[in-house]
Amino acid sequence: MSRLGNIGGRLYRGEVSIEFVARKRRWYTISGLILVVSITALLVRGLDYSVDFKGGSVFQFAAPATSAAQISNAVDAAGGGNDATVQKVGLGSSASWEVQTEKLSYTEQTKVQDALASTAHVSFNSISASFVGPSWGSQISEKALKALIAFLIAIVIYLSIAFEWKMASAALIALAHDIVITIGVYALTGFQVSPATVIGLLTILGYSLYDTVVVFDKVRENTAGLLGTARSTYSQAANLALNQTLVRSINTSLIALLPVAAILVVGVGLLGSGELKDLALVLFIGMLSGTYSSIFIATPALADLKEREPQYKALAKRVALRASGGRAAQRAKAKAGKTAGSGTGTAGTDGMADADADGGMGGDIGVVGQDAVNGDVDPDEAGLAPAQPDERVPAGRPAGTAAPRGATARPGPRQQPRRTSATKRRPSGKKKRR
Repeated sequence: MSRLGNIGGRLYRGEVSIEFVARKRRWYTISGLILVVSITALLVRGLDYSVDFKGGSVFQFAAPATSAAQISNAVDAAGGGNDATVQKVGLGSSASWEVQTEKLSYTEQTKVQDALASTAHVSFNSISASFVGPSWGSQISEKALKALIAFLIAIVIYLSIAFEWKMASAALIALAHDIVITIGVYALTGFQVSPATVIGLLTILGYSLYDTVVVFDKVRENTAGLLGTARSTYSQAANLALNQTLVRSINTSLIALLPVAAILVVGVGLLGSGELKDLALVLFIGMLSGTYSSIFIATPALADLKEREPQYKALAKRVALRASGGRAAQRAKAKAGKTAGSGTGTAGTDGMADADADGGMGGDIGVVGQDAVNGDVDPDEAGLAPAQPDERVPAGRPAGTAAPRGATARPGPRQQPRRTSATKRRPSGKKKRR
């Protein structure tokens, strides 16, 4: 639990980072597939409008013991058509039925009403029959369209003034994404579009933009003065803003979805079909889509638009150059440290070996030289070479003895070269001519 509690702080400080912007192609692909399915369903199946939009006759009556199949067959047999919509409202003994048919004449309406009364075993007068003209639904659609256009214009103006026009463009992209997906879900599942659906659709537009504006405000804060440094690119700063507001977005969405889900469950499970169910359904779908688009669509789209600007292209190059130089310096430092450590160990081993070798060699030279003086060994056969001027054995130290380990050899008088057999054979008093 402590780790889950600290995840928000770690995301805000940048200790933990989820790559949203860097994986934008993955999110674009997922959204593209969903949009293709939604548009295809909208073109092929279309939307199922309620009687409020297309007009028709509506019959309402209480008959808890009657099934939907019995009611549909009765309406079809009475001439009401086989495409009648039968919906149950409520549960138990208080349940009632609502039947929507196409526009019927007075005679056809009376026949359907008689058939329903006979099938449901209720009186003729207990069945409420009404007619809804299509003009009312068209007026609602026209007003909703005008409200949507005015809403979009106001949002573009506000975001352009408060932020910039590219942020407004990215927000509109996310908004269109939410609208198309919500309408596509209705077309794919066959949910009926009612006036409450239109109201809910206008409501989710504001919610979707609210979450997007919160993220954009943090992006603007993180990218202020970014061009003066080479610490991060615009995409990296935007991704940090997403991580910093991620927990807030998720918490806000969950808190908003819980009551909507409760309304949806109550509306479908207890009250049956009705305006409450239509409103809760579109809110639930739109909120889920809005949360997704504000994280995976809006900010990556904004980063795409900003990274095309020349100054941010140059910033990306500087950041990449700095990162490559830092990596090269780290590799060189690591390599130098590894080489120095290896060389130190080798040098120490070689020094000990040289000291032992000098001592052993000195002893051998002393023994062989003594044997040569005694006449036991010929110095030429012994292979003795004249000592070099920089010989390690200082003057006054007997040949064949090694310097103590760890002691520093002090410079002393230059040692005379050892006389070889050729020098020894020359008569004394005669020097070699040069």
